[in-house]
Amino acid sequence: MRLAALLLCSSLSLPAGTCYLTVSGLGGEPDYEQRFVSLAKTVDKILRESSGEARVETLYGPAATRERVRAALEAFSRDCRPDDALVVMLIGHGTFDGADYKFNLPGPDLSAIELAGLLDRVPASRQLVVNMTSASGGALDTLGKENRVVITATKSGTEKNATVFARYWVEALRDAAADTDKNESVSALEAFRYADSKTVEFYDSQKRLATEHAMLDDTGARQGVRAPSTENGQGRLAGAFTLVRFGSAQAAAGSPEKRELLAQREEIERQIDLLKYRKAAMPSDDYRKQLGALLLDLARTQEEIDR
Repeated sequence: MRLAALLLCSSLSLPAGTCYLTVSGLGGEPDYEQRFVSLAKTVDKILRESSGEARVETLYGPAATRERVRAALEAFSRDCRPDDALVVMLIGHGTFDGADYKFNLPGPDLSAIELAGLLDRVPASRQLVVNMTSASGGALDTLGKENRVVITATKSGTEKNATVFARYWVEALRDAAADTDKNESVSALEAFRYADSKTVEFYDSQKRLATEHAMLDDTGARQGVRAPSTENGQGRLAGAFTLVRFGSAQAAAGSPEKRELLAQREEIERQIDLLKYRKAAMPSDDYRKQLGALLLDLARTQEEIDR
């Protein structure tokens, strides 16, 4: 039984089991156009260098049309397995008319309703959508779903100014400082906290009123929170969703001999995070006993990886 669980975890965690789609939309002005395309290209480079054999699709410029986005996600719906992960990152401008959010693309825009339908057809059981556009908070209600992490750069569709969140999200994918638990990988939760903190610092340093407030929902509540925690129940799935690895973790992911050990380590880390979310409902002695056993397993597994 334990071996089966580890094999399942391995298929969930290996880079080859992740499909990434990054889309840079219309800039409207040369400065924004260049900025959005540059960010998308940087993400593409980071993912191809750090994610092994993962499937990486990046659309920008004239190629970033609604039809091309549909085609990419339809291909994923055919190729992705139920135990795979899907990551969709949107960079650019968005609009919200009070009822529906739209991602601005060359030609017809892509609505949140249409995007949600496309995502629903992809069998990957774990999904992450990072919408870094203006007005992206207007898509939270539509995109939210059980087992799907949804991150938006704004808290609502009324925050319409161009965002800086995307800049810091991309920075989180290559800055070791984002790896707060020092396991040589950056999770969706770590990247969110890093990018949000940097965004807050940006507005403070510029002495400007913040026009964006990032949100995260991974419970299917379709509302999102500014600060995921065990108290509000948000962040558990995002904390277990590995985006990129580096150092020995990246090397282990590329080694057939160590892949299962890496999967085992990440499963133990997931169990530790889950235990922390359950702490308030558990007797303190049970919590300490279970935590101690998991930490011991984690140390032993890491020792095997390091050999």
